[in-house]
Amino acid sequence: MRKFSLLATGLVVAVGAALPARAADVTLTVHHFLSATSPAQASFMQPWADKVAKQSNGRIKVEIYPSMSMGGKPPELYRQVRDGAADIVWTLIGYTPGVFPRSEVYELPTVHGGSAEATNLAIQDTFKLVAEDFKDLKPLLVHVHAGNMIHTRDKAIKSVDDLRGLKLRTPSRTGAWLIESWGAEPVGMPVPALPEALSKGTVDGALVPFEIFLPLKLQDLTKHSVEGEDGSRFGTSVFLYAMNKARYDGLPADLKKVIDDNSGAAIAADVGKVWDEVEGPGEKAQEGKIIKLSATAKAAFDERGRTVEKRWIDEAKGFDGAALVAAAKAAVQKHAKR
Repeated sequence: MRKFSLLATGLVVAVGAALPARAADVTLTVHHFLSATSPAQASFMQPWADKVAKQSNGRIKVEIYPSMSMGGKPPELYRQVRDGAADIVWTLIGYTPGVFPRSEVYELPTVHGGSAEATNLAIQDTFKLVAEDFKDLKPLLVHVHAGNMIHTRDKAIKSVDDLRGLKLRTPSRTGAWLIESWGAEPVGMPVPALPEALSKGTVDGALVPFEIFLPLKLQDLTKHSVEGEDGSRFGTSVFLYAMNKARYDGLPADLKKVIDDNSGAAIAADVGKVWDEVEGPGEKAQEGKIIKLSATAKAAFDERGRTVEKRWIDEAKGFDGAALVAAAKAAVQKHAKR
C-alpha cells in the first residue's frame, strides 16, 4: 500500500486533515461466531481476506474477529452488519427467523441432497427468486454446509421411531419442524452452546454436520451419528456472508470490483467444495460410531421431510412457495448430476 511520503511535515498533515480520506487505506471488519481455528475461518474467511488484499494490491485490509469478539451474541450478527457495527459478517440465516423467509427453501430436506457444492450452485441459479431477502445488505455469498446429520449422546437411531421424545438441538425454524415431525422436541440454540448442552444433558442430540466436530469436540460428547446409506442428510443450514450496504456503496469502483470478483457465482463452487471436504476430519473422529440407514429406514425420514416441505409452502407469505421449491429442487438436481 502506497503511503503519502509528505505526511511527515506538519503542513501536509494540516492540509490532509481537510481532505477526504484516501480509499487506498480501507480496513474491513469481519465478525463471526465460531473460533479462529474453525474451518469457516481457516478454510474460507481467511483465504478470502488474503485474496481480497492481494487483488487490491494491499489497498483493502480485512480484519477477522472470531467468537463474537466484537460483542453481542450470534443472533445479533445480522443486525450488526445491517446497522454498520461490523462491515462484514458470517452468520446463519436461521438465527433470525422471519428475516430471510425465501432463502429457507435451500434448507429443506427435500431440496438439499448432501452436496454443498451442488446446492451452492443452485442458489446462484435461483438467486433472483430470493434476492428480496437481502435488500438491506450487500450479500457476498449465500451458501450451505454439506448437510445435517443426527448425532446423539446415548441412543442409537436406526428408525424414525427411535427419535420419539428426544430433545434435539435445531439450527433453524425448518430444522425445528423436521424434528417435530419425528416426534422429538426441538431445542433452539447457537452452535457454540451445543457442547455444554450435550455435556449437561440439556439435549439428547443435535442436527449438525461433521464440519464442527473437531472445533467443538463433539466426538467426545456423542456416541452415534446417523445419515442415509447413500450419504444423504436431513436438510442443511443456510449461511450468509454479507457486507454493510453503505460501506460497500462507499468504496471506489475499482475496490467494489475486487469485492464483486470474490462474491456470488465467482466463489460459490469453491466454497461448496470447501464445505464438502471439511466433513472428512470430523467423520474420521467419529469413525465406528456412524449409522448408515437402510433405504427403507431412510424412506420413512424422507416422508416426514415432505410434510415439512408442505408446511413451508403453506406458511409462505408474499411469494409463491411451491414455485420456489420446484425451482430450487430442479437447480440442485441439475448440479448434483455434474
